Amino acid sequence: MDPTARQIWLGMLLITASSVVFSTAGLFTRLIDLDAWTMLFWRGLFAGLFIAGFLFWREGRGAIAALRAIGRDGVLVTVCSALATVCFINALKLTSVADVLVIGATAPFLTAALAWAFIGEREDLVTLLASLVAVLGVVVMVGAALEEGRLLGDLLALGMTGFLSLMMVILRKRRSIDMVPATGLSAFLCALIVLPFAHPVAVDGMNFVLLVLFGSVQFGLGLLLLTLGSRLISATRTALISVLDTPLAPLWVWLAFGEVPAAATLAGGAIVMVAVVGDMLLPRRHLLLTRGAWG
Repeated sequence: MDPTARQIWLGMLLITASSVVFSTAGLFTRLIDLDAWTMLFWRGLFAGLFIAGFLFWREGRGAIAALRAIGRDGVLVTVCSALATVCFINALKLTSVADVLVIGATAPFLTAALAWAFIGEREDLVTLLASLVAVLGVVVMVGAALEEGRLLGDLLALGMTGFLSLMMVILRKRRSIDMVPATGLSAFLCALIVLPFAHPVAVDGMNFVLLVLFGSVQFGLGLLLLTLGSRLISATRTALISVLDTPLAPLWVWLAFGEVPAAATLAGGAIVMVAVVGDMLLPRRHLLLTRGAWG
């Protein structure tokens, strides 16, 4: 296997692992008996500490220099990641989960458009077709609930998708720069944003242990793997593989609580997985990254 192919496979495996750990969010929220804002505060704080710990372990005294090196685009990654989380939280409150999932599943197409416009990265037909199949799979999963949405909530879900897509494009564009510090800062920023609505001291022993795992594993490790993997594959493929967390989320609830998913959920989830695995395995030409509008 040539070095380019190895790099692509490593990137796909890292993003797949990121999707797996991100998909455990529903499991943690079911286990933790706290209000959403308090959970999100501790989740962001522990995620930031986890990523900061990784950065200092890897860089040592060079961690501060790595933080300074992120530049303007690193600040954009920080803001986009934090705003995506805030939009996601409020979208779930104002519209149906089904709408949020379907709108979020369009991320590969929005990412492809942004990548082409700003960095000249043109995605191949295989990945674009796989993205379409993945969207159809998500529609099958949640189609019965699509009429429950509201406009403001849907707009927030679209904002979430836009911020995530932009973040993936920036991470790909600046892949020569270590953006791990930026994603760590985004986790701290999430905690800061929700702090006025949270009750951080209202946490008992077992909930605190679960919050540590929620923040460090589900959010911190997920962000870290996403950041590392997105440097190695196209932004659109990153967005496509990230859709895997949609069918995986009900799987963990099923295994943990015995809640059998509906037939449509299983069928749609299978379609999404086939789309992602097919994109990974089908041969294609390597993408060429050209200089885009960002210079």
